Amino acid sequence: MYRKPAPVKKADLELMRLIDKLHLEKPFFGARKIAFVLSRSGYKVGRKRVTRLMRLMGIETIYRKPNLSRRHPQHKIYPYLLRNMMIDRVH
Repeated sequence: MYRKPAPVKKADLELMRLIDKLHLEKPFFGARKIAFVLSRSGYKVGRKRVTRLMRLMGIETIYRKPNLSRRHPQHKIYPYLLRNMMIDRVH
């Protein structure tokens, strides 16, 4: 039988509340910036701990992601040559 996960510590719950508050104010802040802001406020916290707590809460930074489905306008479009051909043998 597997062991039960340990309950979340009180200090982590306090940090999670602060991280959530910061994320609602500035959703474009990542774990590095949140850790910097919290450490400047007097909390002893590192980037890896903030990353772990953000992942635990399901918080993700909002940023522009690459649009990979849009083609470049200068790329040539090649025709599909086998569209109306019946393929009935090998080679």
